[in-house]
Amino acid sequence: MSNLFSNIPNSLPEEVFEDLHTSENLRIERILSHGHSSPNEGWYDQTENEWVIVLKGQGVIEFESGEVFTLSEGDFVNIPAGKKHKVVSTNPDKVTVWLAIFYK
Repeated sequence: MSNLFSNIPNSLPEEVFEDLHTSENLRIERILSHGHSSPNEGWYDQTENEWVIVLKGQGVIEFESGEVFTLSEGDFVNIPAGKKHKVVSTNPDKVTVWLAIFYK
């Protein structure tokens, strides 16, 4: 047994990506951010669909189409494979805990 809120470091110089479960058609990942964002250049362009929820904190996701979503605790979004996106910002005052489910 594990807990999504355990083992969260006090200092996060870089984002932490941790696979919680992987199988042929499914991957579940915990992401820890603390004021982080995607690199200025480029977009995530994934071959998998991604359903992502913010469990703690806040994050802002921008899509290449110009859509921008601010996700607060409990907010989620489904990102179809091939839909280019990036994380514009995350809460600089506390750790943001994301849960991402990647599926085919």
